[in-house]
Amino acid sequence: MSDEAKPETPTKQLEDLQIENGSGDAKTESKVTFEENFRIFAKFGDPKSDGRQINLSNSDKWMKQAHVIDGKKITTTDTGIYFKKLKSPKLGIIEYRTFLEDLAKNKKTDVAEIKRKLASCGPPGHHGVGAVKSTNTVDRLTDTSKYTGTHKQRFDDVGKGKGIAGRKDLPDTSGYVAGYQNKDTYDKNSYISNVIKFA
Repeated sequence: MSDEAKPETPTKQLEDLQIENGSGDAKTESKVTFEENFRIFAKFGDPKSDGRQINLSNSDKWMKQAHVIDGKKITTTDTGIYFKKLKSPKLGIIEYRTFLEDLAKNKKTDVAEIKRKLASCGPPGHHGVGAVKSTNTVDRLTDTSKYTGTHKQRFDDVGKGKGIAGRKDLPDTSGYVAGYQNKDTYDKNSYISNVIKFA
């Protein structure tokens, strides 16, 4: 067989397929930069923010997620001190770099390593929230059949909530006085026939 007639190896076909689909190896994929993560974390939790300035709270969240704040070498007290040195409640990207350089210099760490961690930590997420375990205590506290007083009035016999009717005293506009036992037993037709008889 000649060299021209040989089929391509499966690995070469697989590489071509990965490049076509855009799901190649990590070297070809674009990574999030430090500046992009800065904008993402600056906007986090503030719908009015344009991402140009970050506050201390969001900065600390970002640093905790990136494991820059470890509670030993760098703490939230340290970040608060060096953040407040710049005398502004929010910092732009240039001031934030100054803040990181000052923090790294005083804590004897590499600022490039801090920036690398901040760039590679991913978007803001909620960590540490797991599934709620159903324990005996939770079952006992959520059993509506054992509720007393006003809480008992908030649920029906099956345990389904009554909504607003269980939380507020709604006025009775039926025309009957409170405690009347024969409500809705009056027959309107007999009344009309009695009126016609006596008329």
